[in-house]
Amino acid sequence: MKTPQDHNWLYTISAKRKLIDFNFKEIWQYRDLLVLFVKRDVVTVYKQTVLGPFWYLIQPLFTALTFTLIFNKVANIETGTVPPFLFNLAGISIWNYFKNCLTATSSTFNSNAGVFSKVYFPRVISPLSVVISNLIKFGIQLLIFTGFYLYYYANGASISIDRTLIFFPLLIILMALLSLGLGMIISSMVTKYRDLKYLLNFGIQLLMYLSAVMYPLDLMREKLPQFAWLVEYNPIAYYVEATRYMLLSTGSLSYTGIGFSALITIVIFFVGLIIFNRTEKSFIDTI
Repeated sequence: MKTPQDHNWLYTISAKRKLIDFNFKEIWQYRDLLVLFVKRDVVTVYKQTVLGPFWYLIQPLFTALTFTLIFNKVANIETGTVPPFLFNLAGISIWNYFKNCLTATSSTFNSNAGVFSKVYFPRVISPLSVVISNLIKFGIQLLIFTGFYLYYYANGASISIDRTLIFFPLLIILMALLSLGLGMIISSMVTKYRDLKYLLNFGIQLLMYLSAVMYPLDLMREKLPQFAWLVEYNPIAYYVEATRYMLLSTGSLSYTGIGFSALITIVIFFVGLIIFNRTEKSFIDTI
């Protein structure tokens, strides 16, 4: 008679002991669950709203319009030959992707505690699904940006796409990794320090002003050189500036700044992964 040890198990679930554990093979095995989570994130957000998915379009358009009126018309921030609305829309689109990913991933353990306590699956699938689902929303906003770009171009605006646009997907991947890493760090800390979630929204608003979303990076260096370091040491600012450079050929593309940002992004991602893996073992006892 066969003993339990004689069975060839398909999967073996055991406590994770690796410092860094990101098992691509296991994530691929649970790809159907990942797709299901992505569909849930996309469909359920505006399921019982009047305008539904149109909120994906309304929010960036109204924000870009507000920034144009306040920062360009009232504060007289110059955007060169690029129409101010298009300048702001480019920065807001990439910023919204980062903000939405960070906000959603930072509540991973709290929002999924019921599922995590009942069934096993790679926990990293949950924040990973947020990054992918927001990529779909970001794609919709890019289509809106393209529509306005063609409109302004047809009306004689002096705008052009830079050849570095071929590296735009790499820029999005770096932004995704940065938001994923920060989100995993915050979500792990929130399991013990609940008040962090109340500070998150305030922190994100403050971070937006330090990320060159509504002004050129060179303007900060020119007008407030004593505070420019706050922006120059912010990796998001270089990603936003690079986005506008690739899409509109405005501003500057600092390869040193992008390299610095990429290094910071990778470090934050792996630190977040380490903390996330350590927290998932015992978070259910403190949540």
